[in-house]
Amino acid sequence: MFYNEDCIESAKKYLKSNSIDLIISDPPYGINGDRLDKHYNRDESNVLDGYVEVPKKEYPEFSQKWITEAARVLRPGGSIYIVSGYSQLRHILNALANTPLQEKNHIVWKYNFGVYTSKKYISSHYHILYYVKPNGNVTFNTNAFFADSEKSANGGSLNYLDREDVWIINREYKPGQIKNKNELPKSLLTKMILYSSNENDLICDFFLGSFSTAKVAIGLGRRACGFELNKNAFDYQIKEIEKIKSGELLSGLRQVPKNKLVNKGKSLSQEETNQIVSEFNQLTKKGMSQKNACDALSGKYGRGYWSISKMVSSFKLNGSQPPSVSLFD
Repeated sequence: MFYNEDCIESAKKYLKSNSIDLIISDPPYGINGDRLDKHYNRDESNVLDGYVEVPKKEYPEFSQKWITEAARVLRPGGSIYIVSGYSQLRHILNALANTPLQEKNHIVWKYNFGVYTSKKYISSHYHILYYVKPNGNVTFNTNAFFADSEKSANGGSLNYLDREDVWIINREYKPGQIKNKNELPKSLLTKMILYSSNENDLICDFFLGSFSTAKVAIGLGRRACGFELNKNAFDYQIKEIEKIKSGELLSGLRQVPKNKLVNKGKSLSQEETNQIVSEFNQLTKKGMSQKNACDALSGKYGRGYWSISKMVSSFKLNGSQPPSVSLFD
């Protein structure tokens, strides 16, 4: 399932159309990445030799070719995440626009210790483009990390915070360890994989590099495939990935509680609406704050806080009063 070959031609040979559930790829920089250590004074004594860069002038055509193949092999409803710096981002966006793939989110990944500069702002983020292939069931596990009712210390929704489109995730540093020129952190990959795939799904990386995507995918009980042109990296990492046991990372995941807002999004009858508003009025008359009353009713009726709040506000605006009922225990 892993090929020491060019991803474009190899995808045509080895991957069937509509066969991949999820693609996660971090393509070459297109900014003389093979010489970045000279520009930024980086110690790359432990970095595997042979990084294959794409010349800047070839980047638009290169992007179109590999993204076209990615769109072909992705199943209807399948997802793709592409990690990119800003330098070649326009070419990747243009290539995506020339496929049937549909944009879901443009995520910003903020990391620690950006490249220091004195004459311009310090670059400390990457772009992550999240697209799906239409005409199929999209896998998005909304509660992959937090249940719908879990709260932060200040009362905010942990689920909401985790699904915002700015991710603050530190890069990993491996002093003295053999590594690839650029490696995505395990926590970043885990987030994409858990939200957008299920166990036994097939995950592909068109640019394996350090095989990080494949290692995390297998560790989370998924299957993996992909391509890497650098023979030094491929030969080293193919031995490393043999050490990964399928599902070995699952036991270390946080156990997410069951969702409480089981009726979220379901329609309400007028009678149910009247009951909720009447109980809200009773609770607030007894001295409970409006916020706590909405929280209590949210838990009782399995509906979101804002749904309850909006319902109550609507009655107030209309000046109407529901019939008096007493159902709150």
